[in-house]
Amino acid sequence: MTDLSQLDLNLLRVFDAVARERHVTRAAQRLNLSQPAVSNALARLRSALGDELFLRRPGGVEPTALALALAAPVAEALDRLSEVLSAQMPFDPATARRIFPVAFSEYAEAVLAPLVLGRMAREAPGCLLTIRHADRTNAEALLEQSEAVLAIAMLPEPSALYTRLRMLPEAFLTLMRPDHPLAAGELTMERFLSVPHLLHSANGSRDGALDVVLGGQGLSRRLGGVIAHLSAVPEVLKRTDMIITVSARLAESLAAPHGLVVREPPVAVRHTRLSLVFHRRFEADPGHAWLRRLLLAEAREA
Repeated sequence: MTDLSQLDLNLLRVFDAVARERHVTRAAQRLNLSQPAVSNALARLRSALGDELFLRRPGGVEPTALALALAAPVAEALDRLSEVLSAQMPFDPATARRIFPVAFSEYAEAVLAPLVLGRMAREAPGCLLTIRHADRTNAEALLEQSEAVLAIAMLPEPSALYTRLRMLPEAFLTLMRPDHPLAAGELTMERFLSVPHLLHSANGSRDGALDVVLGGQGLSRRLGGVIAHLSAVPEVLKRTDMIITVSARLAESLAAPHGLVVREPPVAVRHTRLSLVFHRRFEADPGHAWLRRLLLAEAREA
């Protein structure tokens, strides 16, 4: 195999298109090239790498072992290069073609992703938002390694290289099944603390925003379970006497589709659940600035 210094890097665009499409004609259409031009580029690349790369089969081509090994790093390198070049140009969401890799906590994803993706589909149809999980244990590493251009989660104050924007504080509400003993009647503190509570914690912590407020009053609650994923909440509540106290916007989004009862807890919980953190190198990036504005606007709307 040749070394990288002897390889025509323009051929990697052709390789990437064929690897994605698994079809030479469709790859040519993707690149706005003729099929002979793509076939010629593949021949040059095969000669340079000493491998067939793509084998003909009915309905397209099949990658060899080497092609499969190269596909992901080549695609990632080209995507990163496209991001860097895009960041240097004026950003028009209506015509832009850009990938925004971001990192959200499960809560941020549940609340913001539907709104943000819906708005992007209308305003920036050529852009792609890719979301991966983030929490206080991994967010800064994801940003440092450029695996995400911003993170939204419950995050501590970052180092001076990063900018942190606190998102709006939220009130909390309590969810329970419709026939729960606490679904009717005055929800006193005594009744509230008499039943087991469910806690959502992606990292397994046994303390939440409610515990901080209760602790300040010399009180504590009894946990009946700690779960990592919000998708489990409705069924757990329906099958047990547990209740859960979460942000108002999340409580309302879970209550309606799952037939849960929403009640105000007997203690006021107001907490800034989310921070938006990003590296300062993106401060002047027009596309990044547009995405930040969109996220903050949708957080306010939510």
